[in-house]
Amino acid sequence: MKDRFEPALRKPRLDALAMLLLWLAAAPAFAQSSAPAASAEPATGASDTAAAPAPAADAATPAPTGLWERSNLFGNMGGLRDVLGDHGVTLNLQETSEYLYNAAGGTQRGGAYQGLTQFGFNVDTEKAIGLPGGTFNVSALQIHGTNLTQRYLQTLQTATGIEANSTTRLWELWYQQAFLDGKADVKVGQQSVDQEFMVSQYAATFMNATFGWPVLPSTDLPSGGPAYPLSSLGVRLRVKPANAWTALVGVFDGNPAGRGDGDAQVLNAHGTNFNLRSGAFVIGELQYALNAPPADPKAPQPAGLPGTYKLGFWYQSQHANDPRVGTDGLSLANPGSNGIPATHRGNYGFYAVADQMVWRPSADSPRSVGVFARVMGAPGDRNVVDFAANAGVTLKAPFKGRDDDTAGIAVGYAKIGSHARALDGDTGTYTTPGYPVRRAETVIEATYQYQVAPWWQLQADLQHFFRPGGGIPNPNAVGARIGDETVVGVRTTITF
Repeated sequence: MKDRFEPALRKPRLDALAMLLLWLAAAPAFAQSSAPAASAEPATGASDTAAAPAPAADAATPAPTGLWERSNLFGNMGGLRDVLGDHGVTLNLQETSEYLYNAAGGTQRGGAYQGLTQFGFNVDTEKAIGLPGGTFNVSALQIHGTNLTQRYLQTLQTATGIEANSTTRLWELWYQQAFLDGKADVKVGQQSVDQEFMVSQYAATFMNATFGWPVLPSTDLPSGGPAYPLSSLGVRLRVKPANAWTALVGVFDGNPAGRGDGDAQVLNAHGTNFNLRSGAFVIGELQYALNAPPADPKAPQPAGLPGTYKLGFWYQSQHANDPRVGTDGLSLANPGSNGIPATHRGNYGFYAVADQMVWRPSADSPRSVGVFARVMGAPGDRNVVDFAANAGVTLKAPFKGRDDDTAGIAVGYAKIGSHARALDGDTGTYTTPGYPVRRAETVIEATYQYQVAPWWQLQADLQHFFRPGGGIPNPNAVGARIGDETVVGVRTTITF
């Protein structure tokens, strides 16, 4: 998370190129045909309908048909969407294009374009074949462009949530069946767990990947875990015993890349390694929705401000390598070591998520302030990152007449595990005097989402990284760390 092209630019030309890319990204939309909205951030999983059900739309009110009012670029496509919908079929197509530029620090200055085309096909089995409570879903990704983080940054917290190797891949393929009058459902098939677990509604506003699938599991789990752009076969059970409470548990194959060493996205280049031979990844989560809207939209709505609170855990059954100690008991940095890492039986972690609206002038006002926080930990004797946290604040409708815009600022933190830090110290002792010891990496992000139309969003973004990689050596300067980095970027998202 290979490169197709890399724009070579002088800094003064950045603004002009960014605007050009926006128009280039928008132009193809008028030559393509497709359907309803997909998630703007696949690695973020912003939707969480179980915890906070949305009020049903007024069926008597027709959807807007004007170009700048409708929810997707091509509207109802001459009635085709309605015909498909009557048969339970929904098609989704969305293009996200962005340009990010490393303006300071890192291994060198430079920019990169990254793009993601996301396709989804969803079937309501009750409408399609008369089977109540069933949903079939298949989705695919077409990833294109260049990875800024790999090329210029070397950070733990990837600068953008869509960054991945260029390829076309199957993403999710599953069937879900509801039972107990909709109070429970089970999902079976290939799934990306970042769509339902560790999700923060307000964190999804931001571009850095750590605000989607966080840095701790993406660094510590084999292949980064079953999350964008990868997925794993498995089963997920969700139970909703009361309106405010939801419990989820899932069991998935332990390594979405399958067997083998190397780049996980190369080993499973097209998402078709349907593997069940790499141990098990188990994840569970308990959610509480404060002031949750009632299931019946006609019922009285709660007066308080809404929030969602989650506690979760994960367990990986495969053996985990010790970052410092070999099977002979010596440090892996010791020239006398056999170089074979000691292993630990399994791996595990715990996490907590909080989303809370903290201010809204009135119940019907579009303006509101929301805050989020996520903390998580894992053992330092078997993980490169043993603690991570992120938090932020968002302002919806920041200006008069901009009801659908959002501004936000957030911070992400990743702490290097105790054994990984000790290995750095050993390296300085045994082989490389003065070798830097990694401690932690911090990123601060400020962003603004400008809603041009319901189907078109522009996003401006600024990120600053402190101690990239936790303080890793600069390959271009002997004895120095990679310098703090400043990244600026712009994104356009179009829903067809």
